[in-house]
Amino acid sequence: MTNKPEKKRNMTMTDIARLAGVSQSTVSRVLNGSAGVAPDKQSAVMEVIERLNYRPNVIAQGLAMGQTLSIGVLSRYVGSPFFSNVLRGIEAGIKEKGYYPIIVIGGVLAKDDEDGIEVLLSRRVDGLILHTYSGLAEDYLHDVAAHTPTVIIGQSVKGLENQCITIKDYDASYQATSYLIQKGHKMIAHAAGPVTSNDAQLRRDGYLKAMADAGLQVYPELIIDADYSEVGGAYVVDQLLRLREQLPFTAIFAANDQTAVGVRLALYRRGIAVPDDISLMGFDDIPEVQYMIPPLTTMRQPMYQIGYTATQSLFALMNEQQIQGLTFPVELIERETVRPLG
Repeated sequence: MTNKPEKKRNMTMTDIARLAGVSQSTVSRVLNGSAGVAPDKQSAVMEVIERLNYRPNVIAQGLAMGQTLSIGVLSRYVGSPFFSNVLRGIEAGIKEKGYYPIIVIGGVLAKDDEDGIEVLLSRRVDGLILHTYSGLAEDYLHDVAAHTPTVIIGQSVKGLENQCITIKDYDASYQATSYLIQKGHKMIAHAAGPVTSNDAQLRRDGYLKAMADAGLQVYPELIIDADYSEVGGAYVVDQLLRLREQLPFTAIFAANDQTAVGVRLALYRRGIAVPDDISLMGFDDIPEVQYMIPPLTTMRQPMYQIGYTATQSLFALMNEQQIQGLTFPVELIERETVRPLG
């Protein structure tokens, strides 16, 4: 019979104190960087810590101080270039404050997001940064924010406006559509985002308003709901090309860049040139689209800065400081996927 190896016991502050010949409170003060520890005692504690390669239990220490030094982050699909860049900003902002992130991925249903938030709350995080879909009940968000410092990205929640970080989705979509119109395009299709997404609805509304203000007819058949993915963009092309003979659109405005990438590939596979045959406009300016063939004309939103700013607002809130909601502007980036007509 083979004996199982004995599991190595984790060292504790009590063990460190015993080996260093000091009290446990002295070890605690050394680990926390507190003043008032005699040099010889500090040297003795540090010698034991280095010799045993001791790693303090950060969560246990935090709980003893009434905090866990962790921030809960509810995000979307991490494989998305947009969300991964927002997460980079969040991570940088959290780590520079000596905290660490606990990340949970939400879903397309409000229940998925709610379950994710409950997981984070069960970990007793010190604050929350939430990037949710708009289906989550505002009453629920108010309840969460009443008990845990919370900052919300991507939507404005009534009553929590000062804790929301957003972009000007409506204005940016209006500008994108107007740009296509100024280039001579009169029949413009829209590869829309998910119907459950607040930002997708605002981008759709901006598109509709720009068309109406220009006196152009809107064809509901040319508005195709997708899911913000490359596959969704290819699906939109399948649907639109069935209508092209009776509705000869000359441009497609995609609600995000990933959709635009899928649109571009699907058109290429059908022998339709961008922008010679159909012009294409995106939204986000994810890093990859500047290397598309041709490079994508799009609306740039500051993804990294959004994430970083969310952490600064959250830490201010945790310190009981007054904060204000922030709405970032979006910038038109002209590249090579829009052709002037006429």
